[in-house]
Amino acid sequence: MKERILILGGTTEAYVLAEALAAHDDLRVTNSLAGRTTDPRLPAGETRIGGFGGPEGLTDYLREQRIRAVFDVTHPFAASMGWNAYQACHAAHVPLLRLERPAWIPEAGDRWDQVEGWDEAVNTLIQNRPQRVLLAVGRQELVPFAGLDDIWFLIRAVTPPDPMPEFPLAELLLSRGPFDLDSERKLLDDHDIDTIVCKNSGGVATSAKLIAARERGIRVIMRQRPQRPETPLATSVEGALNWLETRKEKWRCEREPAQAAG
Repeated sequence: MKERILILGGTTEAYVLAEALAAHDDLRVTNSLAGRTTDPRLPAGETRIGGFGGPEGLTDYLREQRIRAVFDVTHPFAASMGWNAYQACHAAHVPLLRLERPAWIPEAGDRWDQVEGWDEAVNTLIQNRPQRVLLAVGRQELVPFAGLDDIWFLIRAVTPPDPMPEFPLAELLLSRGPFDLDSERKLLDDHDIDTIVCKNSGGVATSAKLIAARERGIRVIMRQRPQRPETPLATSVEGALNWLETRKEKWRCEREPAQAAG
């Protein structure tokens, strides 16, 4: 009998984890994608797309599908899903592990303004009075910046914002990472960027812009990650697999008395 595993995914780490778990003959893996990206790349294993209906809906799903363990491998800024998973797993008595890439940490030469939200980021822009800004915050979080009519924005997104906020001065650049260092250097130079606004997503896929900014003395307004519930945490796929092995050993011990009694 295969144990059922649920991955709350959508990130690079989630795809790698799904591929690793697919090699386990004793597991049945279901990947959950939010459905915000059209025509997403499907991970290894089964895939479901769309929400669960809050923590209550996720609790029902865990019980109905007899899920044995949940991996929360959502984006570091998908805080709502993280809290829903925590509440649902607690209610359904299902073990939960958060797999999260480490956050970026400023290094010597960095000019970072670390902010807690976009209102603070906007105020920081007003105070610093930049001229040309790379806005890399995702297509759904552009509205707070649209009212800054004396700043030119290069808006980088994977897919077009719908609807697109009315920016007085802006150019939309549709592009999907990972981005290498040479291309990020060229991007900043070609557009005379003097400030970057982004999230502390961590990882290597989009970190090259920070190195290029450090080399050029470009200011970075960095939004910090939202608070997450306290759960077991792994910072690598290997760590997540090791955590699962300890769970599988416990499941084996639980089955042995039942098999002996039978």
